Amino acid sequence: MQEMRADYTEVWVPSALVPLVQFADHVRSIASTGIDTFGIPGIALMPTLLNSLRSFDSIISWYGANREEFADACRESGLNVEFRAAIPPVTGDVHAADFFLRRRSEEYPCIHTDSAAEDYIAVHPFSGSTHKNWPYSRFQALEAQLPLPFRYCIGPHQQLSGAVEYPNLYDLACWIRGASLYIGNDSGITHLAAATGVPTVALFGHSNPRVWAPRGGHVRVVEAACLNDINVDTVLLAARELLALHLPR
Repeated sequence: MQEMRADYTEVWVPSALVPLVQFADHVRSIASTGIDTFGIPGIALMPTLLNSLRSFDSIISWYGANREEFADACRESGLNVEFRAAIPPVTGDVHAADFFLRRRSEEYPCIHTDSAAEDYIAVHPFSGSTHKNWPYSRFQALEAQLPLPFRYCIGPHQQLSGAVEYPNLYDLACWIRGASLYIGNDSGITHLAAATGVPTVALFGHSNPRVWAPRGGHVRVVEAACLNDINVDTVLLAARELLALHLPR
């Protein structure tokens, strides 16, 4: 979306992502617009919303691409919407960012933060699926061999004693960017970390990292067919390499 900026760009995203969209002229949560009611029988389309949508020169949507009734309602309302698939195909090695852009991009996602540097390692030991979680005991073993203390973060519905939780994702990005290093599983928070520019170790053992891994020269991906096959020494090597490259801050 950053690469598609125009003279005026408005972005509608899920509520939790609103604080992260700082490049647009205006950003709104999808829920606040009412567009999610398009195509639902018995619900009339709001004239003010339609007038707003018709004022745009171009509308690109990853939302509703798999809902025929939504697309039909857009067409019947005279909206010129270009629908794009929300996820890459299961087969293939085209990176998700390139799939979304439909071309090769050398520009990585970037979230600018105002963060004070501190000497700790930010860690998110969870993900959206237990299949993507490196055993917690190995994070603990890793901590014992690195020179900086671990500080853990968690997302909604996750629990870990002493871990920080920021409902606002931009605040979480600022906290992560303040660290000397980030280590995490294949998760949205790991992508968030990489986008802030913090040195990032990403652990992959379920998804294809050639499609889903965060990008950048400050990112090291450690992968195996199964996360249980990733040993502590391998992650330790990647972490030490990044710390050596990026310290002091």
